[in-house]
Amino acid sequence: MPSSLNRVESGKGATVVLVHGFPEFWHSWRKQIPALNAAGFRTIAIDLPGYNDSPKPREIEAYRLMNVVAQIASLIEEVGAPVMLVGHDWGALVSWFLAMTQPKLLTKLVILNTPHPAALAREMRRSRRQRMNMLYQLFFWPPLLPEFLLPRLLPWLMPRMGRFTADEIREYKRAWNKPGVPRGMANYYRAIRKYRGELRRLIAPIHIPTQLIWADREPVFTRPSSENIEEWVPNLRVERVARAGHFVQTDQPEIVNEILIRFLTNE
Repeated sequence: MPSSLNRVESGKGATVVLVHGFPEFWHSWRKQIPALNAAGFRTIAIDLPGYNDSPKPREIEAYRLMNVVAQIASLIEEVGAPVMLVGHDWGALVSWFLAMTQPKLLTKLVILNTPHPAALAREMRRSRRQRMNMLYQLFFWPPLLPEFLLPRLLPWLMPRMGRFTADEIREYKRAWNKPGVPRGMANYYRAIRKYRGELRRLIAPIHIPTQLIWADREPVFTRPSSENIEEWVPNLRVERVARAGHFVQTDQPEIVNEILIRFLTNE
């Protein structure tokens, strides 16, 4: 059955699938897609379930991480596996688990500003700062309130978290105000709370070549969560990007594009 996820495809060559995070949509990669196409890659940028023009089921279980992983895996098989996978934020968490559970679908993995799940669990145990940083997730748990507040808060918050222009914020506002989108965005956090236990059992080493891109001003995840993960990702490269925050691909697009193209091109 064809994938129901909305996607934007361009270019020719080896396939790169781009998976966004909260609170974006495929437009997260607007500054990477032209560079990747010019470098000889076919890009497929998706909307995660609950976002923009992808399906927006009401039930929390639909946003269970492994259900989302299964949908991305299905799309990859449809467009022609194996592919190179690039993920940021929620898209990165999905990408980590897809690489752990279905590595044959991928040739390379790129993660932006999201720690390996084992490293995050380690830092949550030993770092008070990391635990405090994660308290923002409490905002998403109550019913209805996040759905009401998100379209009102995000236009104010996003320009303070990244180098977004007024035109870019208007583009995001159109997506945030589509029916079902605020609920879909919040349901990821509700689902991770409900189904976190099953993810711990799935953590496994990733042997495919992996590139971690990490901004020096990442506000949510502490720097130690990006370190000492060779046990879990032995074929790992780490690039640190100065003067960038959580939305590193927007804050420093030229640097991110250079890292991406170098990693995806080299054997």
